[in-house]
Amino acid sequence: MKQNLHTHSIFCDGKDTIEEMTLEAISKGFDILGFSGHGYLDVDTSSMRDTSGYISEVERIKLKYSSSIQIHLGIEEDMLGRIAEKAPFEYVIGSKHFLGETAVDYSKPVFDSLFESYSGDYKKMCKDYYSDLSDMYDWQEVDIIGHLDLITKYNEDESYFQFNDKDYMNIVCDCIDRLLINDKIFEVNTGAIARGYRKTPYPSKNILEYLYAKNARICLNSDCHDKNYLDCALESSLDLIQSCGFKELQILTNDGFVPVKIK
Repeated sequence: MKQNLHTHSIFCDGKDTIEEMTLEAISKGFDILGFSGHGYLDVDTSSMRDTSGYISEVERIKLKYSSSIQIHLGIEEDMLGRIAEKAPFEYVIGSKHFLGETAVDYSKPVFDSLFESYSGDYKKMCKDYYSDLSDMYDWQEVDIIGHLDLITKYNEDESYFQFNDKDYMNIVCDCIDRLLINDKIFEVNTGAIARGYRKTPYPSKNILEYLYAKNARICLNSDCHDKNYLDCALESSLDLIQSCGFKELQILTNDGFVPVKIK
């Protein structure tokens, strides 16, 4: 099964229409495509301003192409803009993009400024980020935790901190343990690869290994904002996932999430 549940369109910060993205998915052999527009945030001008229009368009395309691909209506909910209820969405990706009102993934200069505001104390910065993210453990509407370690977007060269740093990993593992109280699904996300910021997906390999050791459920998504990168690095990321021990991925069906063996 070829699936992507983290997909953006012109309704938020994507480059393509719902229909254009769907046609690309069909041409690339996807079985399942889920749209996950950014839920409205007053501090984020690229979030959805026409949520009802988005819902209507996804439902229209779902019917139009039902014989070719399975389409799901989702939303990416940032912690600053929790939705009132899950309906009518079939699934929710819960994400944390901000520390305070500063986006950790907007640009490297913005991240540098944020890092400096912590006086270069990565431990304090990461503790604030992950401890806040862990509060999603009891957000009942959230199915998937999106790009768990987004805060490391600009750290592939480990210029801010080392991925295997004991203090950092303790902070991350505490967050994971709390999120697992309600068995959240963790996303392996290739979005930063498509945009040229990383060569490996979120989360880093050592985090993936911890997730496997904890019997966590995972799914694989491209966080697509441009149809040309819909399947970016999915194959190499699948190899990484398997090297960490995983033998299953979570697939969304009309009856909810089910495990499917990696072939």
